[in-house]
Amino acid sequence: MLEPSHNDELPVIPGKRYFTIGEVSELCAVKPHVLRYWEQEFPQLNPVKRRGNRRYYQRQDVLTIRQIRSLLYDQGFTIGGARLQMSSDTNPSESGQLNQLVVRMIDDLEHLLDLLKIK
Repeated sequence: MLEPSHNDELPVIPGKRYFTIGEVSELCAVKPHVLRYWEQEFPQLNPVKRRGNRRYYQRQDVLTIRQIRSLLYDQGFTIGGARLQMSSDTNPSESGQLNQLVVRMIDDLEHLLDLLKIK
């Protein structure tokens, strides 16, 4: 695992649409149980959940996790302080929530299309 001051040495994020929790763990040098905990603490982290609550993170989620990691490990913020910093940096608006809803609907429709192709 990387030392806290080496956030800039994290691997390059591949050009994929979705990442599993294991992949995100490696990309951000954070253990999966920490990622699940951060999901509870930071409303900006909201991965798509499918089949049996499996998490699928998007590129923006990975960038958000790296930002949280930097605030906590490099800059010394507490969870509460990092949450405040994140909420002041990104003011969640209705349009952001609408975009998330549209993305989830598209994902669900793509999943249904895949199911129909199988049959």
